[in-house]
Amino acid sequence: MVDRDLEPPSQVPVRAWRERPTRRQEQVAEDIKRFILDHRLRPGDPLPTEGEIGDAVAASRSSVREAIKVLSTLDIVEVRHGHGTYVGRMSLNALVESLAFRGVLSRDDDHKVLLELIDVRQLIEQGIAADIIKAMDDDLRASLTALANKMQKKAAAGEDFLEEDREFHLMLMRPIGNDLVLQLTGAFWEVHRIVAPTLNVRPQDGIKTAKLHTAIIKAAAGGDVDELRAAIAAHYEPVRERVRALADDD
Repeated sequence: MVDRDLEPPSQVPVRAWRERPTRRQEQVAEDIKRFILDHRLRPGDPLPTEGEIGDAVAASRSSVREAIKVLSTLDIVEVRHGHGTYVGRMSLNALVESLAFRGVLSRDDDHKVLLELIDVRQLIEQGIAADIIKAMDDDLRASLTALANKMQKKAAAGEDFLEEDREFHLMLMRPIGNDLVLQLTGAFWEVHRIVAPTLNVRPQDGIKTAKLHTAIIKAAAGGDVDELRAAIAAHYEPVRERVRALADDD
């Protein structure tokens, strides 16, 4: 039996690759999205049958079926076999896959992608600094401090603390109530998790980064927006410096 992973690209069956949607499929997919918006459907709402959708968007059932497949890969719709098709939860999985793939595709591009992601994450957090301060209370401060302490202990022991770091930033933003910001932050962290092994983070970088989370908590609790924005910027510098150093080494 041949190990598929060892096959040269030319021997991998064509069916293993996702076909690009045709223009007709893309047009019908756009029409279905417009149908969802026009009827003010919400995530979890059922869609009409393929035939009914076809009548509404002037497309055959086969075209609707293919368009549904396209929309399903983007989480715009969810196909529940035996039950029907529903409006999806609109996750950012497609964005994560695209960014992560781009980030590890080549050594020439991944550093630029990582620096851009760091910039975007920093801008988002600095942009909502005033909201973070308003949301800060004793319970949130205690939970964030516990995570920061755990990160510092792991860093001192030379252990990875990506999960704690991710939870820290999500916890910082949850009370604000902005679902899109929360989804974007989660998506960017998933990309970071995938490409992190390429960074070869040094122990001293991890220790410094872990400690800088405490500065964020202190600034947020102190109520100074400018101080918080500065703490956020300082927090991202170690990883930014590491990415730049790797780019220079190449």
